[in-house]
Amino acid sequence: MEDSFNKCFELLRAGDVEALRHLLVQDPAYAEARDSSGVSLLMQCLYHGHRDLVELIVSKRTASKKTVREKIAGENKALDIFEAAALGHLDRLKEIIRDDSVRDLSLINSHSRDGFTALHLACFFAQAEAARVLIESGAAVDAVAANPTRVMPLHSAASARNLEAARFLLEHGAPVNARQQAGWLPIHAAAQNGDRAMVELLLKHHADAKLTNDDGKTAAMVASEKGHEQIAALL
Repeated sequence: MEDSFNKCFELLRAGDVEALRHLLVQDPAYAEARDSSGVSLLMQCLYHGHRDLVELIVSKRTASKKTVREKIAGENKALDIFEAAALGHLDRLKEIIRDDSVRDLSLINSHSRDGFTALHLACFFAQAEAARVLIESGAAVDAVAANPTRVMPLHSAASARNLEAARFLLEHGAPVNARQQAGWLPIHAAAQNGDRAMVELLLKHHADAKLTNDDGKTAAMVASEKGHEQIAALL
């Protein structure tokens, strides 16, 4: 079945969304597909921006349930902690966290197969309420991605313009001047995006606008390069 699953990811990489949709409709087993690194087809579709396919996958994972009650329970349990956080499915996320609390937060701070914690994913996919639930349940706000990006959740929130999640993170002690790959700080991402509200929030929490990335560029320089002159002046 693994070789068959590979076809899903080949279609996704090729951008053949309709063929992938046909596979999922034809056989619900494809909804359980994971790539060679263990990342689910659901997450890969989300990374590629195909939210409609994500919802189809969730529904197909429960296609074999017989009763309405089983289907409702199946939809709730169809998501792991990373998928629940990324999609903002709060009931499922809270259920997982509640079960995990017995095991001293081992799962809530674990890394996905591609190196992110659930909090990273909630922040990146604009799920501010999921981020709040995770933070209030003890998720590490300074968790570093176990991959070359070396991002913390605040980097994810800043790059995704997730202002509310960034505020939660900072209020709970997230390091505002943490560095990721290539020496980038959250304020570099906010400057690149021209995100004034994010820049102001980071400065309020003592972001150091004078710090440079590995290319020797300050956030103001990054903003200027992107044509965000008002942001550059603010910095």
